[in-house]
Amino acid sequence: MRYIAFLRAINIGGHVVKMTELKKMFEGMGFKSVETFIASGNVIFETSGTDTAKLESKIEKGLKKALGYEVATFVRSEEEIAAIASLCPYPAEAVSRSATYNVAFTRVILADTHGDKLKAFNDDVSDFRLQGREIHWLCKVLQSESNFVSGKFEKEMALKVTWRNINTVRRLAAKYPPGTPDARTPKAVPGSRGKRK
Repeated sequence: MRYIAFLRAINIGGHVVKMTELKKMFEGMGFKSVETFIASGNVIFETSGTDTAKLESKIEKGLKKALGYEVATFVRSEEEIAAIASLCPYPAEAVSRSATYNVAFTRVILADTHGDKLKAFNDDVSDFRLQGREIHWLCKVLQSESNFVSGKFEKEMALKVTWRNINTVRRLAAKYPPGTPDARTPKAVPGSRGKRK
């Protein structure tokens, strides 16, 4: 199966990891057909494993061994990425008027209690909504112009998350659609604005 690993803050605090090196690290963990997508910690890979929690744990342990520091990892299947990209919880008109549309990946199915906490972050410019294991954030202004503080958000929500712009998610969904074999595999047969946090 093909998955996408979203790595949180792999290049932060003076750390710089080249995507070519990151690819080698994943290959060293036994993953196949490894690719990276833009230099922001998005890694596409194939594996026979189907337990995403175990995959996240394996990747985190491998990266900590290779890098010497923890890198929180959030794994989604290509089917899940396609669903996230297509199921927008906002009216089209609201999206067109926004300056920032980001998605936070978490490790849990978000419950009503998370929704209650999330209400505190909604204001005149920001609209946060839950959807499965993701939190969508639509903002009328650029992220840098909003009152959003990632550390406070994680503390209040009691969650670890990593953010990606919706355009990154949609590009991943378009490049790696469900059920499409890796183009490098011989057996293959035919068959919106803002900054990332």
